[in-house]
Amino acid sequence: MEYIKKPMDIEVRSFEIIGEEMGEHNFSERELSIIKRTIHTTADFEYKDIVYIREGSIDAALEVLKKGTTIYTDTKMALSGINKKALESLGCKVVCYVSEPEVAQIAKERGITRSMAGLEKAVEDGVEFFVFGNAPTALFRLKELIQEGKANAKFILGAPIGFVGAAESKEEIEKLDIPMITVRGRKGGSTVAASIVNALMYMIVDRS
Repeated sequence: MEYIKKPMDIEVRSFEIIGEEMGEHNFSERELSIIKRTIHTTADFEYKDIVYIREGSIDAALEVLKKGTTIYTDTKMALSGINKKALESLGCKVVCYVSEPEVAQIAKERGITRSMAGLEKAVEDGVEFFVFGNAPTALFRLKELIQEGKANAKFILGAPIGFVGAAESKEEIEKLDIPMITVRGRKGGSTVAASIVNALMYMIVDRS
């Protein structure tokens, strides 16, 4: 049986199929690259209808990335999925604090999630680029810290998945006038969050 074996050839063909099957749209070229990568990650064409890209947010995200930044993400899975070679090329790094003993202890003492405690540590560290693929509580908490004037978010990627607070957390964060991309409703996840970060980096990094 003949089948494609080269990884990049597989990806190229996958994106061709996505383009053929997704139908009519009004996305710009850069928006389309994000939408296609989320569909590529999930094999779910509903993402073309539920990914929200606020006007000007791609430019804002790229500006932060080009300066070299620390990206905070709420899960180790998202951290693992973000392309490390692209990060290095941009002088960026990605961190996740949910497994740190200090964070776990704070969460236990205060009766909050480790994701909330990790988010607070990221804010204290001056992080400006936030990526959420799992924890609605952390996204809710970021909104509170921004409103309290304690967090300086330059870009937010909100894609928590699940049934308790996921959709609501994204509805709440969208009320802020900050550059962001969200996945509306219950869908999302760490792999989706990582795919969107990668799509953004691939706009400015040569993958060859």
